[in-house]
Amino acid sequence: MSISTPGGPERRPTVVSTGKKPAAGRPAAGAKAGSGKPTGKPAGSPRAGGKGPRKPVTPVKVSQGRAWGPIALFVAVGVLAAGIIGYGAWASFQGSKPWDKRANAIEGIVNIRKTDKTSLDYESHKSGPLTWKYSPPVGGAHNAAWQNCMGDVYDAPIASEHAVHSLEHGAVWITYRPGLPQDQVDKLAGKVRGVEKTLMSPYEGLDKPISLQAWGYQLKVDNADDSRIDEFIKDLRVNASVEGPTALCNTGITATGTTPRELPQQQQPPTQ
Repeated sequence: MSISTPGGPERRPTVVSTGKKPAAGRPAAGAKAGSGKPTGKPAGSPRAGGKGPRKPVTPVKVSQGRAWGPIALFVAVGVLAAGIIGYGAWASFQGSKPWDKRANAIEGIVNIRKTDKTSLDYESHKSGPLTWKYSPPVGGAHNAAWQNCMGDVYDAPIASEHAVHSLEHGAVWITYRPGLPQDQVDKLAGKVRGVEKTLMSPYEGLDKPISLQAWGYQLKVDNADDSRIDEFIKDLRVNASVEGPTALCNTGITATGTTPRELPQQQQPPTQ
C-alpha cells in the first residue's frame, strides 16, 4: 500500500491487489465499469473437454390404445337405462287407457259387443235349458241363479245358464277341454283360485284347448302359458260387468252338472 507524502506533487493513489476476490455483483479489479464486455463464457460455448453444446432433450410420445372396455360398458348401461325408461313410459301409457281399449288390443280377442251386440240382449231371467249363438256363451239369456264365482275351480262341467249370469256380474269364466294335461289345468287353476269374480270348469266340444269368456268378449288359446290369459283377466274381470262392480259372486250355485238347477225360494240368490 502506497502513502502520499505531504507537500509532494499531487499523485493518484496506487491500487495494490490484496488477493481478495471482488464481492458478488462488483466488477473485478482492473475491469472498466460499463465496458459491456462479458466476463463469463457466452451461451453455447464449447463444454469442457472439447464437447459441443448440450442438445435439448426431445420428449418421447407414448402411443396408447383407446380403452374400449369402459366405453362399451358405458354404452351398454346407457342402452339398458333407455330401454327401462322407454318400457316404463309405454307401460304407463298402456295402463292409462280405458279398460275396453286395452281389451280390444289383446291379439285374437273377439269383441261381440261390437260385432254382434244384439246376441247379448235378453228380456228376463229364464228357467230350464237355453241355447246360444256362441259356444261357450258370452252373454244373453240366463238363469236367475248365478254360478258361484269367488275364485271357484270346478272339476266337472257346470250349467251355462248359471255361468252366463256370473258373466253379467263381471266374472271371467275360464273353460278347457276335458283331458287337458293336468299341469295345464293346474296353471289355469292358479290364475283363478281365490280370485273374486273368476271361475273355471271343463267344457265339452271346444274347438281350442282353452277358452275365456267375459260378458261380450271371448278369447281362445292353445295352452295355459299364453300371456294373453293374464291380460284378459286383468282387463275384463269386474270391468265387463253389466250391473256394476257391486254385483255379487257369492251365494250362487256351487253344484256341477249341465242341467240348470232351480233353488228353493228361500235359497234363491237375490235377483240381479
